Amino acid sequence: MHVLSGIQPTGRPHWGNYFGAIRQYVDLQHEQAAYYFIANLHALTTVRDPDQLRAWTPDAAIDLLALGLNPEKAVLFVQSDVPEVSELCWLLMTGAPMGLLERCHAYKDRKAKGLTADAGLFTYPVLMAADILAYDSDTVPVGEDQVQHIEVARDLAGSFNHQFGQTFVLPKAKLLDSSKRVPGTDGEKMSKSYNNTLEVFEEPAAQRKKIMRITTDSRPMEQPKEPEADHLYQLYSLVAEPAEVLAMAALYRRGGFGYGEVKKALAEAAERYFASARERRKELAAVPKRIREILADGAARARRKASEVLTRAQRACGVG
Repeated sequence: MHVLSGIQPTGRPHWGNYFGAIRQYVDLQHEQAAYYFIANLHALTTVRDPDQLRAWTPDAAIDLLALGLNPEKAVLFVQSDVPEVSELCWLLMTGAPMGLLERCHAYKDRKAKGLTADAGLFTYPVLMAADILAYDSDTVPVGEDQVQHIEVARDLAGSFNHQFGQTFVLPKAKLLDSSKRVPGTDGEKMSKSYNNTLEVFEEPAAQRKKIMRITTDSRPMEQPKEPEADHLYQLYSLVAEPAEVLAMAALYRRGGFGYGEVKKALAEAAERYFASARERRKELAAVPKRIREILADGAARARRKASEVLTRAQRACGVG
């Protein structure tokens, strides 16, 4: 079984990225052959500063390694270091129906807002399909909003197989645990777009200040509160020990506490939870040569597999 996922290098990861996806990717590397890539070609649809993209790409690799990705278990590489995927993308593009791409969420939503869309955004799902199919991926861990992209990959692969004979493995989506929805500092879903994030590798002092500024409701201190409905408690439950979470829930239901008390406990639990990852990240950032070696090795391993799949596809459609 092969599992694959890509992560765009668009800045430092926040709690939503970690609890909603990265932690589950790390768990999957122990169960199946895992391919994880830094999606710098996809990032070009939004990041137009070359220096920024060059800096963010190895940073994303360091983040993943610091958070537990093991290059001896998973293949970690940069998307653009596997040119076979770009050629495979063209083979798929020649048979991709316009109507299928017009129904894809990112393009459809942009057009609905009256905004212009470039060809990169329009064909983004085809490149994603090539990413998936290039490694004979059986399993693709995604959130609910990404399931459509797996369906597109299946449609394109199925059409190619029908036209030219059995060539591609049909992938299946593995829905990430939706209970890992992480609220932002404003109670909405944590997202860079909403400017409501808590970064995984933020300095503890800076993060503490951000936590202490989190907006809370105006209910009196003595009033009992339902913990699960409060975003402070939801954040605390992600980083605190199970016994601490139970004690905090009891405190909420009893009442007679201030939100400042919860914020302080949240800041302390977060600092403790991410301490080893922050330390590991500092160690990795100090050895850029080692990061380059890991990514080069990953790219070589990925290219071997992608080349095998591309050759199979070329022969099937008559260009190899």
